[in-house]
Amino acid sequence: MVNGQMRYSGGGGGYNARASSMDEKELASKTLQIQNKRFYLDVKENNRGRFIKIAEVGVGGHKSRILMSLPTSAEFRDKLSSLNDVYNELPPHNVENIPEDGRIKSDSIIRDNRRYYLDLKENKRGRFLRVTMMNLTTRAQIAIPAQGMIELRNSLTDLLTEFAKGEDVESNPTANLPQSKSMQIGRASCRERV
Repeated sequence: MVNGQMRYSGGGGGYNARASSMDEKELASKTLQIQNKRFYLDVKENNRGRFIKIAEVGVGGHKSRILMSLPTSAEFRDKLSSLNDVYNELPPHNVENIPEDGRIKSDSIIRDNRRYYLDLKENKRGRFLRVTMMNLTTRAQIAIPAQGMIELRNSLTDLLTEFAKGEDVESNPTANLPQSKSMQIGRASCRERV
């Protein structure tokens, strides 16, 4: 089951209380229900510019998030289209014919001092897209059921159309994202939960 709804936060006038330490404004939020997971696509703005946060909330309430500048989000949207085309060409899911590592097709984006890995994969439960965001100190990932890729792409397109200026997406590939809220101490990694 895939469905979505859009919520605007007063045209960017209100501050998000959870992120007030960075003076982040939530400009819009879109909610998608894909199978048993909820996804939130938030357009936010801080003193460094606008960005999109994609959060996955699983059945037990576990939340995973990735952040992308608007230009990165536009590139991600285009790669979602390509991966969805590959998904549509696949034969029906067959538990007995799964690739050894589960990987069907992979792609990546390197931008904004971050790397994003997009892996279309398959396991016994079905096909999904694993999106991993990495920088020097942080690794975050979300898993999107494959049949929800097109809905996610359409939602990103709607948000980019509304909130990205043409020059933001086309000519500013190094737009800034908020600072990472994690640090590495020896072998331990510490993350601030927002």
